[in-house]
Amino acid sequence: MRISVEVSEDILQEVMAMTGEKSKGASLSKAVMEFVKRRKAREFGKLMREGAFDYDLDSSINEKYQDSPVPPLGHY
Repeated sequence: MRISVEVSEDILQEVMAMTGEKSKGASLSKAVMEFVKRRKAREFGKLMREGAFDYDLDSSINEKYQDSPVPPLGHY
């Protein structure tokens, strides 16, 4: 989708440098996608900490990672 936005030249140059993209449109698109991914990850982490998911961890994993709000991957 094509849109028009006002972005300061300084910020736009910074976004282009951070994303490694050569075009303004591609750099802004990449920045927006990264923003959305981070927000979704933050929301998922919040749900994990609040106990929204039920994990059946064996007791050894529970003991080892009892202080961590997020269970480890690859132990099943």
